[in-house]
Amino acid sequence: MTWTAFHRRGEVLRAVVETADQRVDGELPLYVPGVAETFADATDLLGALQLRWHTRLAGRIERELMTQPMDLERAVVTAWHRTADEMPGVRAILDRHLDHPLDDDMARVARTAATKEHVLLAVMAGLGGPADAASATVGARIEARARETYVATRDLVERPPTLLGRLKAALAA
Repeated sequence: MTWTAFHRRGEVLRAVVETADQRVDGELPLYVPGVAETFADATDLLGALQLRWHTRLAGRIERELMTQPMDLERAVVTAWHRTADEMPGVRAILDRHLDHPLDDDMARVARTAATKEHVLLAVMAGLGGPADAASATVGARIEARARETYVATRDLVERPPTLLGRLKAALAA
């Protein structure tokens, strides 16, 4: 992938995330300009969204662990909540396509990503290891707790516009 293609992919992915987070309907926004030229198929786009979610979640967990170092599981759950607030549309897409994949390849990719996320949650909560077979089960329990205790705050707090949003507004003016 060339440097230009890499940046173009990032721009298109940001537009997809922005669209998903505005709509929060679980639909994979394949209609966003540039998607067809940038991503091989729906599974490729879903994989990119999963990586974006995973990266944001891992960063959030690190920040939470700095402020709650004595209660690791609570820090992980709080990080999951905050990431879900930041990326509600992406989370909805990941959930929908895990439950209702478009094909067998997408089902495999979604299951693999979910398992890796569960391992991350268990490891960061200090309840498993990366090579421990039980970590995925423990992480699934942590995710279930996060979902059970989640109260969306995204609609309650006005988010500042993104850089891309500010640039679009400036260009439109």
